[in-house]
Amino acid sequence: MSNETGLDAVDRDILFHLSRDGRLTNVELAKRVGLTPPPCLRRVKRLEEAGVITGYRAVISPEALGRGLEVLIDVEIYAQDRKSFEEFENTVASYEEVIEFRRMYGRPDYFIRVAVADHAAYEAFLTGKLSGLPAVRRLESHLTMKEIKANG
Repeated sequence: MSNETGLDAVDRDILFHLSRDGRLTNVELAKRVGLTPPPCLRRVKRLEEAGVITGYRAVISPEALGRGLEVLIDVEIYAQDRKSFEEFENTVASYEEVIEFRRMYGRPDYFIRVAVADHAAYEAFLTGKLSGLPAVRRLESHLTMKEIKANG
């Protein structure tokens, strides 16, 4: 069921409602999708077991955690050998400020999303951690003017 073709309209409806509110009770979810609770629960369990539903989580305000400034960073590196880029990836992934980290096709080599308290904390992260890494060739920071849509 890992591909979309194994999902019918009811499965998609279940996923739609759970993606908006993962705390729905089975009874409420069943009402919303037009099932009785037992078959609804069986479908949810099947979706979980098949890896379609990979987990449930709370969405927490970054401001409440003192991490209200999010910065997107494009990174290009010098490294071409596996050992160097694996070391770079392991190091960057270990930073608590890093909330998303992707290796990209083409340019930039990496996309990093960091969450920090403020501009001073970002400068400390950038100068004290990221820009000092030996593999780093170029960094480009992007600050959000306005968030239009976010999933999460």
